Amino acid sequence: MRLICLAPVMALCLTACQKSEQSTVNQSASHSEATAQVADDQTMNEPMPEKRPHKLTLHGQTRIDEYYWLRDDARSDPEVLAYLEAENDWFDATMEPTRPLQESLYQEMIGRLDPDESSVPYEKDGWWYYYRYGPGSDYPIYARRKGNMTADEEILIDGNQRALGHEYYSLGDLEMSDNHRYAAIAEDTLSRRIHEIRILDTQTGEFLPEVIGNANASMAWSADSQYLFYLDKHPETLLAYRVMRHRLGTDPADDVLVYEESDERFYTGLWRSRSGDFIMLKHEETETSEVQLLAAGDPTGKFKPFLPREPGHEYDIDHANGRFFIRSNWNAENFRVLSAGLELSADKSSWKEIIPGRDDAMVRNIQAFDRWLVVGERKDGMRKVRVLALDGSMDRYLDAGTDSYVMWPGTNVSTDTDKIRYGYSSLVTPTQTWQIDLQTGETELLKAQRILGDFDSGNYRSRRTTITARDGASVPVSLAWRKDTRLDGSAPALVYAYGSYGSSTDPWFRNSVVSLLDRGFVYVIAHIRGGQELGRQWYEQGRLMHKKNTFTDFIDVTAALQKQGKIDPSRTYAMGGSAGGLLMGAVVNMAPELYHGVVAAVPFVDVVTTMLDDSIPLTANEWNEWGDPREKEAYEYMLSYSPYDQVKAQDYPNLMVTTGLHDSQVQYFEPAKWVARLRDRRTDNNRLVLHTNMDAGHGGASGRYRQYLETAQEFGFLVDLAGLER
Repeated sequence: MRLICLAPVMALCLTACQKSEQSTVNQSASHSEATAQVADDQTMNEPMPEKRPHKLTLHGQTRIDEYYWLRDDARSDPEVLAYLEAENDWFDATMEPTRPLQESLYQEMIGRLDPDESSVPYEKDGWWYYYRYGPGSDYPIYARRKGNMTADEEILIDGNQRALGHEYYSLGDLEMSDNHRYAAIAEDTLSRRIHEIRILDTQTGEFLPEVIGNANASMAWSADSQYLFYLDKHPETLLAYRVMRHRLGTDPADDVLVYEESDERFYTGLWRSRSGDFIMLKHEETETSEVQLLAAGDPTGKFKPFLPREPGHEYDIDHANGRFFIRSNWNAENFRVLSAGLELSADKSSWKEIIPGRDDAMVRNIQAFDRWLVVGERKDGMRKVRVLALDGSMDRYLDAGTDSYVMWPGTNVSTDTDKIRYGYSSLVTPTQTWQIDLQTGETELLKAQRILGDFDSGNYRSRRTTITARDGASVPVSLAWRKDTRLDGSAPALVYAYGSYGSSTDPWFRNSVVSLLDRGFVYVIAHIRGGQELGRQWYEQGRLMHKKNTFTDFIDVTAALQKQGKIDPSRTYAMGGSAGGLLMGAVVNMAPELYHGVVAAVPFVDVVTTMLDDSIPLTANEWNEWGDPREKEAYEYMLSYSPYDQVKAQDYPNLMVTTGLHDSQVQYFEPAKWVARLRDRRTDNNRLVLHTNMDAGHGGASGRYRQYLETAQEFGFLVDLAGLER
């Protein structure tokens, strides 16, 4: 049973004023002078790493990578570390004039956090589980109460105590055994998503002696509470590829290998079904998936496929009351929902359709109950919740009440219930957790995210619109602004997007963004191709040999908003991270004139070189997303947009680039090389800074409060560029 943890929420705001364009110029100039003074005082020069040409030849072409030497898989080369530290010093010197601004932003953001923030408790077998924060604490405390929420609290795990002595800490998962005695936790203290698993005996309050290393965060208990299943990671690719079975009280060296995934293109996930009846494995790559099952009451048995993998077939399953429900793209590009019994699960012709596939709506996920089916759908570009009675007496969408929002099925632990939880949020509405009684239709607000300070949703506005891209596609766009900000071309704007892996960027409430809105910014989310906002086809049009649509969509949205007079062309900014960082890298090569400044966080920018090296974690899994450059056509297409390969002699916007030394998803040397090449080839004198978190990985700093230090740096960079006073 998973102790589900809701993501800690972020922050909200003060009021700000705007400056004229001339003030912006003066502010930027004064910042540059201040930075130069700092550099002079410290006899500091902009880092310019040595060029060491390295030849990379394929398909009859030779590329020269002058900064290939910056790759150090051991993270111990003195020259490489010295360069990264020099960049950090340059970052600090350049950003020094913004220190008061950063501090102001940081205090605003953390000042909006509820010091007593907690999750909505849920009940399992008479135990109520939840997490809460202590005042000023960075990490949650996981706790429970027996019988009801007025009973004495029992603390299971105090993340603050567990984090002591570590620069980074993450509790990836906490799973309670069926007898509620043992809590298995998976902890990462390096930020490479390599976990150690420990088992707490709640009767004694002590951890069992066994410690399981090199593990993924996913775990599942057997029904007898004697066996724990977990995923072992490949030492080189870091893929979770081996399913292991551990018996309580034994040496992990004696753990039994239950299953090994031999195809390195597939990710493997592990969990216990919501019904509790099965332990489930899911193997998936971009276009194909497979689910395997093991009866939770038969832990020494063998996993068996629900339906053996078939190229191009993606499916998920949920289980309730002896019945399986299947989300499948079989003859349905946007997925449909079917049901089947286990005895005939491998025969798709025996599956019974419940919800047919549609062009105007996409099935995102399903939750099965004994009498109900709850479906997370994406319809009209919005996330909705649909509820069906299995006896056919009901089929409806839950009411959102607005036209720009996010709704999703919530944490529903039991399958034998008529009360269903769901979540709601918008760009200007903090997260709400609701419960509906499907028998009576009565709804109850269980929790509304509490935002401290003077935040009032009524002071903000949001809107959904569309922009026509250059090929005629209609790109959805979400905007948010303070009600006293005029959309007349005078307001600075931050345009944000991701656009890869079919991951949609939804209009959630983001506490930190309010600090920009209160300073007169317009916040824009471009729902570009590569995500699935408009269904599976929206994703297909933004991957592989159509990847450039992702970049041109973003450019076209920005240009249209400027041309329509909604945002200030001289103070337009862009931000993206990871694959969104690739977006930033491509955009500044293709249309640098549209942006005054860009933040690229942990950016994937050396596309071709990385995708040719299957020793780098995740590479083989990504070929169906980007293409396999061992094939000439894919190689040439990827090369034509790869940000690192396309750096040229031209003016670039002001750029802030961030990375983590221990990043296992986008290796630190990609952004490091990119910044080095930009320094060498650019023709401008704009700000170009790289910050490497020497203690963290892909997700940046850990901790509820500490994470806002990095956000304050990024927003400080943008607010300062925009010429705003504070």
